Amino acid sequence: MKATTRLKFLVYPLLLLFLAVGCNSANKTDKSSNSTEGVGIETKKEQGQAFIENDESTPNVLQIAIGSQDHTTLVAAVQAADLENALVNAGPLMVFAPTNDAFAALPEGTVENLLKPENKDALANILKHHVTPGNYSKEFLKKFKKLGQANGQDALIEVKGEDVYVGGAKILGSVSGGNGIVHVVDKVILPPSEE
Repeated sequence: MKATTRLKFLVYPLLLLFLAVGCNSANKTDKSSNSTEGVGIETKKEQGQAFIENDESTPNVLQIAIGSQDHTTLVAAVQAADLENALVNAGPLMVFAPTNDAFAALPEGTVENLLKPENKDALANILKHHVTPGNYSKEFLKKFKKLGQANGQDALIEVKGEDVYVGGAKILGSVSGGNGIVHVVDKVILPPSEE
C-alpha cells in the first residue's frame, strides 16, 4: 500500500471523529442554552454595557450618579426610563444632574407620576434634556448661548457673575468621568414643551 493511501486511512477517521465530537458538543451547548425555555425563568432586564462591572477604569457618568447619595432620584428616573446604556457610551457626554432636592422642588406628585411605566416616554424626554455631547468645564460653558440637548431641543445658558445656569438650573459643581463630565445642578431642566 502506498504511503499516501495509508495516510488517508489514518487521517480520515480522525477527521470524522473530531467532527462527530464537535457536532455533539455544539448540540449540547444549544440544548443547554435553551433549557430555561418554558420553565418560568425570566431574562434579566439588566443587559448591556451599563451593567458590566469594572473596578479599574475611571467611573463613567452613570457610575458617578449611582455613587452619589444626592442623586438617588435621578438614578431611579434613569432606570425607569431604561436609559442606563445610553449614559455609558463612549461619549463624551455632559450630564446636568439634578439633586434629590431639585426633584423634590417639582410640584407634588410629579416625580411619582413620571416614574409610572405609562409615562416612560415623557420621562425619557425630560432626562435626555439633561444630556448633551461634549466635555466642557463650567468655565468653558460661559462661551455658549445655548446647548443642543439629546432630546433635540436647546437649553439656554446664562452667566451671572461666576455662576453658570443651563436651562435655568445653576451648576453647583462638576465631576469628570471616563466618558464625559457630570455637572450637578440645583433644578430639573424641563424641556420647553414640559414647562
